[in-house]
Amino acid sequence: MHIRLRRFYFRVWAPVIVGFAAAGAFLRFQGANGLAEPAAAVLAPAMLILAAGCGIAGPILYRSLFAYRRRHLAKLPETEFYKFERNQTGIALAAPYLALAGFLMQLPRFHMAAVVLMALYAVYTAYPLEARIRLDEKIFRIAPL
Repeated sequence: MHIRLRRFYFRVWAPVIVGFAAAGAFLRFQGANGLAEPAAAVLAPAMLILAAGCGIAGPILYRSLFAYRRRHLAKLPETEFYKFERNQTGIALAAPYLALAGFLMQLPRFHMAAVVLMALYAVYTAYPLEARIRLDEKIFRIAPL
């Protein structure tokens, strides 16, 4: 299962890496000015809040809701657990896409640094380690197929 989750992880994360390379080249040669002051005053904090929600709060909330809904089950089917892990990874990996959007919009330095930190945290914690998946299988009492 962890191999399928790793493939999903890299399939979702790879476009962000390519996007940052392309955006960096585009901004270097195009010389864009960034957001206007009124737009930056609204969009920069909104991007920061969205990145924190997707990168940190979203996966924690989703995991808590998943555990709460399945607390009475004696065994959890492996397919349902895989969907949970995939969705949790997808929620967390929305933060790097927000960082890419912020980079393209040229957010103010403080907000951009915070969005990038949220994205890095999400990328780090969403990586499907085999040991973490095995522990989650014990916690959720996974029934093998």
